Amino acid sequence: MNWTKKIYQGRLALLSAVLLAASAWGVSASSVHAAPAQAATVCGTGDHGLLRKLQAEHAAPGASPLSFSDVQFLSADTGRAAGNGFMIGTSDGGCHFQEIYKGQWSFKQIDFPDNVHGWALASVKDTAAAYLIATADGGSTWQRLTDKANAFDRIDFKDSKHGFGYSLSSTYYTKDGGRTWRLIPTPANTRGAEFTSASSGYAVVVAPGAGYRIMKTSDGGATWSLSLKSAFAYPESGQVYANGDQVYALLYGGSGMSQTSYSLYASSNKGKSWSRVIAQDTAGGGPAPGSGAAQLTTGPASGKPGNMQLVGNSAAFLFGFSPAGEKVAVGRTYNGGKKWTNLPAIPGYDGLISFTGFAEGGWPSGDRMLLPCIVRGMAVRPGS
Repeated sequence: MNWTKKIYQGRLALLSAVLLAASAWGVSASSVHAAPAQAATVCGTGDHGLLRKLQAEHAAPGASPLSFSDVQFLSADTGRAAGNGFMIGTSDGGCHFQEIYKGQWSFKQIDFPDNVHGWALASVKDTAAAYLIATADGGSTWQRLTDKANAFDRIDFKDSKHGFGYSLSSTYYTKDGGRTWRLIPTPANTRGAEFTSASSGYAVVVAPGAGYRIMKTSDGGATWSLSLKSAFAYPESGQVYANGDQVYALLYGGSGMSQTSYSLYASSNKGKSWSRVIAQDTAGGGPAPGSGAAQLTTGPASGKPGNMQLVGNSAAFLFGFSPAGEKVAVGRTYNGGKKWTNLPAIPGYDGLISFTGFAEGGWPSGDRMLLPCIVRGMAVRPGS
């Protein structure tokens, strides 16, 4: 590719669901944990003309550029991706996509606990107000659950009835599919939370001038106990991820010159003990939060951390992106953070990952690893 001919389109996204990204990171799509004799689905590389009709519509005069915002896979075969006014789906691991929805809703986040019931945070066209909407037919039709916009930054439904809504400092719980919500008490100065059930959860708490605290509850927020302390002079925000026995704390340092400092802590025993996996210092962002030894001094793509995906009690994946370096990458562990590996980068500026499983035996020999991903920000002509 002649990089002097790149097309910079900030809101255009390349959808790489086991296509471009899978090829570049040395993986291919098939069912997770499939039998060794089963042939892997071969999709090839490039965008395969995905969404040409939608792209043409969004390229019309006065139309907003086509923009992906979220991707979610339920299995190695079944997944969805959504953006401004559309949702598409695949049933063959990303080799082919079909239209599920086209209309007024611009999706910010989608969340499907099964292939029928789904929720989304979405706005009407290009308005700022986000509403909680729901579907009971896989995403073809949507119903707004409230007349007023909500304050959720993120939603996480565990099944067709029970779920959580998160803002920066607050957590809410529903047991009727999102029609009514109950506030869960969280500690003062909470800057991110994650609940695995109505009773069990974790929160990132800012201690001004002192650093970060990871707090834990087992009684639905009635009481909280200290799980981890990480010293830092100017704590601002973080995110905690939890699944089964695994807990990860992503704590941000400073940012500057398109660089971000951060630390990633891992626990494989529900927060009883922690190890520092990544401690990335940067010239523009300063030191990473915390102190002591870390496995790695840089994260994936040596850039900013994106979203994480936790699978079972042992596997975790972190997306990383470097806008200045024009690259994105994934880091991963198969053993609860005891050994972390950052994988080679591919071109891009930003993105999202969605993992549903992992192939035992290591990387890249585990060629049945599923890697659906959105790589944002760079338009690359097929075959270039």
